[in-house]
Amino acid sequence: MASTKEYLDFVLDQLSELDEISYRAMMGEYIIYYRGKIAGGIYDNRFLVKDVKAAREKMPDASLELPYEGAKKMLLVDGIEDREFLKGLLEAMYDQLPEVKKRK
Repeated sequence: MASTKEYLDFVLDQLSELDEISYRAMMGEYIIYYRGKIAGGIYDNRFLVKDVKAAREKMPDASLELPYEGAKKMLLVDGIEDREFLKGLLEAMYDQLPEVKKRK
C-alpha cells in the first residue's frame, strides 16, 4: 500500500517548526530529509525514523518496523501529533544521522 499525499502533508505540517525539512517521493512512499540528511520516511502511512541512539532515547517504547521488504528496521513515531516532540526528536537525531552518499 502506498502512502497518501494527505498523510505526507500532515507530517510535513507537524514538522514545520524545523528549518530545512524536505522530502522525495520514491515508489509510492516518501523519504524525509532534515538539513540534507535522511531522517526517516513515510511508509504505508506510518512515519518511521532511522534507528539511532538519540531516537531510541527519546522513544524508548517505540516499535521497530520494516518500512518495506528487505530494508533495515526503523522506529515508528507514535507522538506524531506533538510538534515540539518531533522538533526535539529530529534535532537530537541530526548528528547521528549518516551523511547522504553522493551519486556517481
